[in-house]
Amino acid sequence: MSEMTNGLDAFVAAVETGSFAAAAERLHLTRSAVAKTIGRIEARLNVRLFHRTTRSLGLTEDGQIYYERCVRALDELRAGEAALDSGRREAAGRLRVSVPVLFGRRCVAPVLAQLAAEHPRLELELSFSDRKVDLIVDGFDLAIRNGEIGDGNGLMSRTVSLQRMTICASPAYLTRCGRPESLTDLAGHQAIVYGRAGRIKAWQFPLADGLRELTPPNRLRFDDLEAIADAAEASYGLAWLPCWLIRDRVRSGALVALLESVPRSVFATHALWPETPHLPLRVRFAIDALAQALPGSAEL
Repeated sequence: MSEMTNGLDAFVAAVETGSFAAAAERLHLTRSAVAKTIGRIEARLNVRLFHRTTRSLGLTEDGQIYYERCVRALDELRAGEAALDSGRREAAGRLRVSVPVLFGRRCVAPVLAQLAAEHPRLELELSFSDRKVDLIVDGFDLAIRNGEIGDGNGLMSRTVSLQRMTICASPAYLTRCGRPESLTDLAGHQAIVYGRAGRIKAWQFPLADGLRELTPPNRLRFDDLEAIADAAEASYGLAWLPCWLIRDRVRSGALVALLESVPRSVFATHALWPETPHLPLRVRFAIDALAQALPGSAEL
């Protein structure tokens, strides 16, 4: 990109993130580089774009006018790039994706790494975090989220996977404590449950008369699904986990799927991206690859 285009990116990022430091992090620059770039723009235009204080960064009236024009100009540039992309079959440029930690590491990263291997001009950046990022403010092209996605204002979405949940336990635990035959039996067992910030995730079952939620007796509460699977395999109790996570353990005999006649909850995995009239080819390829390769709702 030209120096002018880079300058527009730096200015828009500073406005949208609220600071030069956050803009620098988004653009992989130093804070000094962002400040100097914006300083050069102000010198060239002979205007002041920001009200600067030690605690805040606000637009001047001239800055607001310039920001609106810059956003339109960058949208036009991106639309032009997308139009050129549509005539190619190779993805190129930088693709920044936010993914959940475990699902991202186990399922998403291999798919997108393979996509990058197939497209040598594609630069891939994956950020692993279970917090819900703001795609616009944090500068992501794409985010993968499990379960509810909220209002999704300004975002487009596509379901790329379905995660079916199941109850499981180790053979040794079942020999010691017995095998539950109904949801009512769960009250007589110990469970390893998902808990975060003092809140426990209830187990959910879509029964004929409506959604039933229950929380079995528990002393072990982890905020990591793989740690829960490990504890279940070590015979510390029952666990309620996604089939994709325990499939290999069930097939090897390390874990046993239980209550298979009870309807299993299914949670959707969504790809989210900023609303745009022209979706860049690299983003479209990533979404298509994930929809094709991510684990579906098949049984164990």
